[in-house]
Amino acid sequence: MKKTLKFIAIALLLNITFAQAQDRVNGKAFTTRSEVIAQNGMVATSHPLVTQIGLDILKNGGNAIDAAIAANAALGLMEPTGSGIGGDLFAIIWSAKEQKLYGLNASGRSPEKLNLQYFKDKNMTSIPAFGALPVSVPGCVDGWFEMHKKFGSMKMEQLLAPAIKYANEGFPVTELIGYYLNMSSKRFKDYPNFSETYMPNGALKKGVVFKNPYLANTYQKIATGGRDAFYKGEIAKTIADFLQAEGGVLSEKDLANHTSEWVEPVSTNYRGYDVWELPPNGQGIAALQILNIMEGYDVRNMGFGSADYVHHFIEAKKLAFEDRAKYYADPAFNKLPVETLISKEYANERRALIGKYAARKYSPGELEHGDTVYLTVADKEGNMVSLIQSNYRGMGSGMVPPGLGFMLQDRGELFSLEEGHFNVIEPNKRPFHTIIPAFITKDGKPWISFGLMGGAMQPQGHAQIVMNLIDFDMNLQAAGDAPRMQHTGSTEPTGGKMTNGGQVLLESGFEYEVIRTLMSKGHKVGFGLGSYGGYQAIMFDQENGVYYGASESRKDGNAAGY
Repeated sequence: MKKTLKFIAIALLLNITFAQAQDRVNGKAFTTRSEVIAQNGMVATSHPLVTQIGLDILKNGGNAIDAAIAANAALGLMEPTGSGIGGDLFAIIWSAKEQKLYGLNASGRSPEKLNLQYFKDKNMTSIPAFGALPVSVPGCVDGWFEMHKKFGSMKMEQLLAPAIKYANEGFPVTELIGYYLNMSSKRFKDYPNFSETYMPNGALKKGVVFKNPYLANTYQKIATGGRDAFYKGEIAKTIADFLQAEGGVLSEKDLANHTSEWVEPVSTNYRGYDVWELPPNGQGIAALQILNIMEGYDVRNMGFGSADYVHHFIEAKKLAFEDRAKYYADPAFNKLPVETLISKEYANERRALIGKYAARKYSPGELEHGDTVYLTVADKEGNMVSLIQSNYRGMGSGMVPPGLGFMLQDRGELFSLEEGHFNVIEPNKRPFHTIIPAFITKDGKPWISFGLMGGAMQPQGHAQIVMNLIDFDMNLQAAGDAPRMQHTGSTEPTGGKMTNGGQVLLESGFEYEVIRTLMSKGHKVGFGLGSYGGYQAIMFDQENGVYYGASESRKDGNAAGY
């Protein structure tokens, strides 16, 4: 009788599992919805109203670069928990006219008067997470104007107009953003100008209509006065005076001297596809290092979600992050061994270190020294933009300059205070950066523009998306919906050393048998709430001449085309 009941239970379980797998026509039980398919243009962002703004720009004659700027400005208003003009920006742009990829590093630098000795004199062993000291120059606005100058077709007044209108008239707060705004209000409510800007009628929650007339005014000044309206004059003076009154050192001169940099994207070929990232000071090449190591395994036959796959991926991540901690920094201050780090030969050496069990520690390779929003847009001409923008730690430093309507970033926290470290704090230096856009080409043609936001999750997420698409044959939406893994506790560019193997966080969807096997291999397995990143992607189908769009099911946004 017991055996019979056991067999019945197993049969029911198998039937349920089979039925779940048939919920979607692609057979993936975790797929939340179909891809969006359109011919003329596509926009994918983390906020539905912002996606519509980008689409309107495309329909009104703007190109992908115009739509990306307009969307990013609107996200700074509507998703201040992950973005804003107080932060930095990175982008990879496919120019259809030139059939070429361009990379933009619009990250800001440390104040001229901030150096290692400053912290030594104050007996500080780490850079604070909040307040005026970790604020570096915000690069976002200059990034917009660099993109616009090189590729834009509409006037900046037109591009900022939708965000200005919503800032003045208001918009309803969405679920996830409302959740994070409520959390941030508890942390920042006693910081100067925060409540006046973000809590005019109490904590913001889902469904509450929010207005930000201060930001509308700031955007209007930028629209009519250009980038100098932000980096020089009244706005710059307000920022500098406020920060210095709060104990910081960033000055008007630091803001006035800011410049963005056009850089060459770097790539590795993964099973016939070229995966592109931006070089340091960002962490994009960690994704390339992970992919190079994983290419040496038969990932397809390991199977998605298997213990074998998870184990080898986590160990590859650990190896890449040791190099990330040592070598990723501002290339203007160091000769960085980027070509060696992303080479197949180096990956072969590192792969040999991976065994059957979880390593408690690794060393970086011995080489010659040599919370965020993501959006992507494509237009009818074939231009594609992969753009990521952030304040860091969600909303940022807590520093809200009076009357401007935005919070400043705290990226300066990501410098090291270790003398001689590549990433040590120095004047006018860009800190190690977490936000990274990505792009994939095939035979020199654009295939996918994508990104996955979320701190140290980003390179791990990029690599997982690529393998979901190429090794596991998932469609664009399923590749983002698939349950993710994340390893935490690696050695960091800010200091500290992994000695205990860190922790593996698994999203719901991994089998318990897999978890037990990983534990038997020495992995410490845990679970995290909302820490697995936010994905958006656009794929171009060369054969049919159509775009596919996908959007993160874990966030509020969507993809839309026409």
